[in-house]
Amino acid sequence: MADAGLDVASHSTLYAIGAYFCDRHPELVDDVLADADAIERTGLRTWAAAEDVAVQDAFETLVTGLAIRFYTALADEAVTADRRTEPVDRPVG
Repeated sequence: MADAGLDVASHSTLYAIGAYFCDRHPELVDDVLADADAIERTGLRTWAAAEDVAVQDAFETLVTGLAIRFYTALADEAVTADRRTEPVDRPVG
């Protein structure tokens, strides 16, 4: 049961990081996502060396990219769900 609590906590944290970043730095979202994709493709240490950044900074970029994806996926899901629950105007008759 402790694993379920940890799972919920990590999801909440990931969502909060993504929401915060998207809200505070919308102009950087595409860049962070592109960097996170590159890190996933090439590997953390390889990307960090190529970009001349610390591995810790590369890791934070990767986690932020994952958080942005998580947040936007859930936000899109919520918008879609809201649209499904809106009443549909139908002619009476």
